Order: sequence, then structure tokens, then C-alpha cells
Amino acid sequence: MGFVRRYWPLLAVLAVLIGVYASGVGEALSLPALRDNEAALRSQVSAHPVLAVAAFVAAYAVVTAASVPGAAIMTLSGGFLFGVWLGGAASLVGATAGATAIYAATRSAFGEPLRRRAEAQGGTLKRIVDGVSRDALSYILTVRLIPLVPFWLVNIAAGVAGAPLRAYVVGSFIGMAPATLVYSWMGAGLGRVFERGGEPDLSILLEPYLLGPLVGLALLSLLPVAMRRLRRGREA
Repeated sequence: MGFVRRYWPLLAVLAVLIGVYASGVGEALSLPALRDNEAALRSQVSAHPVLAVAAFVAAYAVVTAASVPGAAIMTLSGGFLFGVWLGGAASLVGATAGATAIYAATRSAFGEPLRRRAEAQGGTLKRIVDGVSRDALSYILTVRLIPLVPFWLVNIAAGVAGAPLRAYVVGSFIGMAPATLVYSWMGAGLGRVFERGGEPDLSILLEPYLLGPLVGLALLSLLPVAMRRLRRGREA
């Protein structure tokens, strides 16, 4: 029973991973596939709106948990099918659920061994683990706000550091919201892009006018950490 309790999140993620890659879902996550199936998808959304949103959230969670390259396409699809706000919210819920599955699997199965290895080897993983260990909510919020930080690395590092579940979920949800809404907004305009025979520029988040505010938000999220350290220094 102890083995099952410790490894069931990992086994569940592995089962999802095998199922996703065996089904070839990853190959279908593309803008041409979205364009070619637009009529069928919109028909299903119109006929079953609540079920369509629920299915989208579940599919997003599976794609995220399986670490299939295609999160950007999924977010664009959410905006394309459901509009900016509903599509963005559905993408956020799905992404947070999938990321939490990876976090739980890492924490339960490999948390302690990976932490010892990170401590011994140093590098990016150790820096993230140390940051999460000190101030979980602020650090997770910060790295989620910056799209340059690998998404999968944060999931693993939070599990290795043993971040509190509430801090991880809240930090991930809020931190991913700005970038998710930007992509959802782009997705809402995909119909016009397809009509012109073009494709959206997925590097938009690296443009200074968007990356600058995201970095500013990330720095602002570190303010509570700086204030706590300043208070500790004065008390010492």
C-alpha cells in the first residue's frame, strides 16, 4: 500500500503520457489542423457549449501533464473557439491542473532523491528549488510570470522543493494569467488571420512592449520577499 500511495501520481502521469503519444494527439496540435477543422469544432461548441468547455479543459490538462509541445496552440484554440475571457479561463484551469499533476508526481515519487541530487550538482534546478523553499508563493508567481523560464522545470522544481500545494496552485494560476490571456486574445482573432491565409506570430511574448510589463510584474511579485528579508535583517 505504501508503494501505491507514493507512486500512484507518477503512474497516472505515465499512463496519460503513453496514451497521448500512442494516439498521435501531438501531431494534431497545429494551426493548419485547427483551420481545417474549424467548421466541425464550432458546430460542436454551438451544440454542446458546457461539454465543449469541459472537454477543452480536460484536453489541456492532459497535454500539459504529458508535456506535449502544443500548449500555445491549445491556448490559441481556446480563444478561437470560446472567446478571449472564457477561452483564457479554460486554458488557465487546464494548464494549472496539468502542471499540478506533474508537481504531485514529482513530489510523491522523486522529491527527496531529486532534491539531494540538485543540492549536489547545483545549476538552474537547484536555484529554483532554493527559491521555492524560501518563499514558495512569491517565487512560483515570479517564474510563472516570465515566459522565458521553462514551464516543465518549474513543475518539477516545485515538487522537488516540496512547495505547499496551495502556494503552488495559486502562484501558477495567477502567474500564468497574463501570458495566457495574451495568447487567448490572439486566438480570438485567428479567424481573420486564416481568411487572409496567414499565421499568428507566436513570438509576440518576447516583444519588448509585452515582455517588459511581464518582467515588471515578476519583479513586483518579489516585493513581499524583499520586505520580509529587510524586516529580518532589522530584527537581527
